Amino acid sequence: MAVKALQEGYHGEFKDSAEKFGGAIVVYIGWDKHLWFCSPKAFPLDPNMPFGAVVENVLPAGFGAHPQFAEIDWDKVEWSLNQQPFTPDMEKSLAEQGFDHKCLLRMKTPGLDGLHGASI
Repeated sequence: MAVKALQEGYHGEFKDSAEKFGGAIVVYIGWDKHLWFCSPKAFPLDPNMPFGAVVENVLPAGFGAHPQFAEIDWDKVEWSLNQQPFTPDMEKSLAEQGFDHKCLLRMKTPGLDGLHGASI
């Protein structure tokens, strides 16, 4: 729903701006065809952390409860960053690879289509 300000030119304060996160950036991460998680999850991450730390620490914490998580072949994952194809470098930082505040990272896991192939 659109909101119209009563005062011309009014722009309210954004409560989720990058300055509010103490140097972290919010990264939304979604796992396609695994709607056990109804939407991408939000993680406040250090933009200087290497992408490999996301795979080793962040993703297990966020998605490890799904029974198919242990079956992921990380060499076959198809990634997108802000709706563009993305090939991560596990050693480079998030910032070096174009991650910014409130970006969207998605992963597709070929052959894993959710519980019983039902995208759940």
